[in-house]
Amino acid sequence: MRILISNDDGYLAPGLAALVKACEGLGEIDVIAPEQNASGTSNSLTLGRPLNVYRAANGFRYVNGTPSDGVHLALTGLLGYRPDLVVSGINNGANMGDDTLYSGTVAAATEGYLFGIPSIAFSQVEKGWGELDAAARTARSVIEKVLEGGLERGFLLNVNIPNVADADKLPRRITRLGRRHASEGIIEQINPRGETIYWIGPAGDARDAGEGTDFHATANGQVSITPLQVDLTEHASLASWAQRLGA
Repeated sequence: MRILISNDDGYLAPGLAALVKACEGLGEIDVIAPEQNASGTSNSLTLGRPLNVYRAANGFRYVNGTPSDGVHLALTGLLGYRPDLVVSGINNGANMGDDTLYSGTVAAATEGYLFGIPSIAFSQVEKGWGELDAAARTARSVIEKVLEGGLERGFLLNVNIPNVADADKLPRRITRLGRRHASEGIIEQINPRGETIYWIGPAGDARDAGEGTDFHATANGQVSITPLQVDLTEHASLASWAQRLGA
């Protein structure tokens, strides 16, 4: 068993170290993560400049690029082999609903999935790394359950874990992605040079957080596990668009 581990909070993030420790004993482990925090970078690849890969004192490798960069490099030559499983995280904060489209944590796992490799993204619901050991135990348990079922095909799972001391004992629910309201307004400031600068506003509140969603599960003290896919095609509207556009 060969496992590739990545994240989007950077190679020094506590969540990455916790996930690596959680995977010890499951097989051969390689780590490649971003040099700096790359939250919100989604599935972006760096194409306009070369990338550097370094090795930290603890053996982790890190890249001066995005989470997708690191996994892509690993799978297209850096490792020299094809891993059996790609895992990403443990993220500092939730990746639920629309947030999964922006998440670098989910993107790192998605990159593995695009190569046909079973992949799992792990996140804690609240920021701050509270009860990280419990989240790591949960991740270990989920991985073990996945391994019991076999890795004969590629899949992509998005796991969100409440920040509680008994997270590994919580019920687990297979969920769908919820939806959020639009982001709150931009934050405007003046920098020391007198120039106007802008910050992206906070994420909006959950709009679709009903039963069956990832938002509902975690709000009710459950670990949310959402199977994801990459196909963005709106299949239900293909016929109507063909008629409308004569295509």
